Amino acid sequence: MTRDAEVDAQLLREARGGSERAFEALVRRHQGMLRGFLRRLAGDAALADDLAQATFVTAWQRLGAFDGRGTVRGWLCRIAWTRFLQDRRARQRAQARDDIAMREAETVTDPALASDARLDLDRLLGLLAPDERASLALCHGAGMSHAEAAEALGIPLGTVKSHVLRGQQKILAHLARVPTP
Repeated sequence: MTRDAEVDAQLLREARGGSERAFEALVRRHQGMLRGFLRRLAGDAALADDLAQATFVTAWQRLGAFDGRGTVRGWLCRIAWTRFLQDRRARQRAQARDDIAMREAETVTDPALASDARLDLDRLLGLLAPDERASLALCHGAGMSHAEAAEALGIPLGTVKSHVLRGQQKILAHLARVPTP
């Protein structure tokens, strides 16, 4: 074990014992490396700083999860990578929802009707579970294939297909119950 790894292990033991100072020392030791890693991933310094902060919050909450295999540095990078992927997925889902709303609104020329169409679409999507909504948004709103959506969401292809089908069925069932003016 290197001297740095020994210091990290000692600081981690103290942090697990409740020492905020020990955890602060771990943060100081690794924040530069972690922020650099996240800046390269995110391509955005402000986002990288937010993700680094979220990484350290998660690490503090999960101090007991580090099992001693590998290094503290590697453990922090795994947490950072997971946070990055979660943030990217959330941004992709939000973008897909926005894209669907914009496409619906673009088909209506009257601004008042466009706003109503966007609200109706938001209401319909609100009927769906988040996974169904994300799958529909990516496959229909963003024009992704089921395979691309599965990759973007980090779930199996068959699950995406099920989410899309269930989401479509829920929306169609709801529309069948709604009286037309």
